Amino acid sequence: MTENDIPLVSFFKRLLDPAIILGLLYIIIASQHEMFSGDYLVLMIIAFFVSSFVYEQIDLYRTLHVGKQLAYAGDILIGWAIVVAVLALIGQGTGLRYELSDRVIWTWFALAPLALLASRLTAYVLAFNYGKERQVRSAVIVGSNHSGKDILRRVASRNNAAIDMCGFFDDRAENLQAPELDSPYLGSIADVVPYVRAHKIKTIFICLPMTGNPGLSNLMEELRDTTASVYFVPDIYTFDLIQARLDHVGGIPVIGICETPFTGLHSVVKRASDIVLATVIQIILLPVMAGIAIGVKMSSPGPVIFAQRRYGLNGEEIVVYKFRSMGVCDDGPVVEQAKRNDVRITPFGGFLRRTSLDELPQFFNVLQGRMSIVGPRPHAVAHNEMYRKLIKGYMLRHKVKPGITGWAQVNGLRGETETIDKMRARIEFDLEYLRNWSLALDLWIIFRTVKEVLKKDAAY
Repeated sequence: MTENDIPLVSFFKRLLDPAIILGLLYIIIASQHEMFSGDYLVLMIIAFFVSSFVYEQIDLYRTLHVGKQLAYAGDILIGWAIVVAVLALIGQGTGLRYELSDRVIWTWFALAPLALLASRLTAYVLAFNYGKERQVRSAVIVGSNHSGKDILRRVASRNNAAIDMCGFFDDRAENLQAPELDSPYLGSIADVVPYVRAHKIKTIFICLPMTGNPGLSNLMEELRDTTASVYFVPDIYTFDLIQARLDHVGGIPVIGICETPFTGLHSVVKRASDIVLATVIQIILLPVMAGIAIGVKMSSPGPVIFAQRRYGLNGEEIVVYKFRSMGVCDDGPVVEQAKRNDVRITPFGGFLRRTSLDELPQFFNVLQGRMSIVGPRPHAVAHNEMYRKLIKGYMLRHKVKPGITGWAQVNGLRGETETIDKMRARIEFDLEYLRNWSLALDLWIIFRTVKEVLKKDAAY
């Protein structure tokens, strides 16, 4: 089922959310015995368009439908925080805020997310529960694989108590079934239709490949003579899933199995946090950076800033800045990684690398939009071209912007990767970051990075 199949939820998402926000403001104005002036009307018009845009970016159906209630409430709160920030900037810039009652506005800011959450939960209950059958529905699984295992796990949860899983069918012998399928083996695929008829099965989950399986066509034809509901469950677990989700491309329903985590509201949150943190850090560390620049210039001949080509978002080349820590600036088809006791590293450069102070100019890359504060570390172009041929899935790390620090670095994989196994381990951490990204994870990585740079580590 997709969001387009749920018009009530779509209606709440696109129209009723802004209407609730504006209606609540009007109620608060009336309850506070304030005069509804033209200034409030202007505020309502601005709030309507801003909230419509922001909440259009939130995939509320997906987050609530899979049971992530906290993430769902978080989306509402973060979205409203963005709306409030935009309105505050507009109000300050235009002077509109001085024409409105502070008590009305602060009450509105506090109550609006609660009203939105209540309205969306109501929409969810109506869309998914109203008119649904309450009796227990019997079900069977055709095919024993990862998809079948996942169905059993979900059916066993309390949220699916209305489904009675009778067992599964597969052409493999019973003793060859996946041990995770903790459900009775009912027979081969040829036994499906007789069993469904005899036991009046209501639901059938087919977990077989839809191509290259001649018996599947016969099974589907025979199932037409029953009243059972039939569902195909694609075995997407054969792939390395990166932010898998249901989506539409040109109106065609598709299942994305490898996608960036930074879409919609998540993209706004990620970019906003990068700009705020990078700006604050640059202001605080500006005297330090000036001192480092003088130290680099006095310690050895050459430029203060070392610019090197790296791969960025979607594998496009970017230029990354660092304080120069070596006597040479390699950026050709062959780039040798820095090693312990590397003769190319200057004494002052060694101090910069041990303390990670050579990375500070990359905050300018963040403000330019080329990098993020947290993400997979960018590698030299020459290293990318080498490792993409040796490590499966290497280029997937470029589905997000490279970072100044990353999940691999705070897990001990910082500095030289002298073996292919070390680089493979680093890539695994990078892909784990893509699968599990959240703002909380970014903040945790930043905290651990600060902790790591305060002690000696593997960088040189």
